[in-house]
Amino acid sequence: MQARRASRELAFILLSQFDKKVEKYSKENLDDMIVKSIRLLLSSASDDLKLSLGVLNDMKNRIDDYEAEHEINLNRPMGASNISVPVVMSAEIADRITDMIEVAEKAMLGLEIAEFCALDSQQEVKDYALNIIQSYQKYQSDVDSLIKDYSKGWDFDRLVKMDKDILRIAITELLYIKETPVKVVCDEAVELAKKYSTDDSSSFVNGILAKVITEKGL
Repeated sequence: MQARRASRELAFILLSQFDKKVEKYSKENLDDMIVKSIRLLLSSASDDLKLSLGVLNDMKNRIDDYEAEHEINLNRPMGASNISVPVVMSAEIADRITDMIEVAEKAMLGLEIAEFCALDSQQEVKDYALNIIQSYQKYQSDVDSLIKDYSKGWDFDRLVKMDKDILRIAITELLYIKETPVKVVCDEAVELAKKYSTDDSSSFVNGILAKVITEKGL
């Protein structure tokens, strides 16, 4: 995972803890919130891994039951070990594996972010996350106005907060930090939406950012 991807995710977690008065948070407040955010990530990753293990155990039990109840083994003598039998990859099992993979990937991302913040690159991750947050604090009115302008037909106050926070991070990077290629910022925002928000969020976020990029000549 790149350090700045970790920074964006950390900034997203920080924004999720803000109330409406974003300007009131000092550098010291943000430092404390970063520590709490890392703890939250580690706790969430631990829960995700436990969930993934639960799914694995459930799948193992299902396969064991399938094997024991197969006609080949039902006809074997009592006490004899079961013979392995072919297992058809049903849609149900495939879906369970997909769910497990998604949970495991989410847990790994959380652990990687925590690792970035604990090892040599910790200052880079922290500094860029703080740069995003403090730049947004400075330009909050302008950033939120752009989101309102380009989400016509939507009530800004009723937009999913996670979507607004993802857009706030991306627009702040695009217009006020300008250190990362436009495509990278947009791709990362879409990935955050897929990971954390609703099924429709990634296309919504992508659409708003496309308007910002076009209108601002980026």
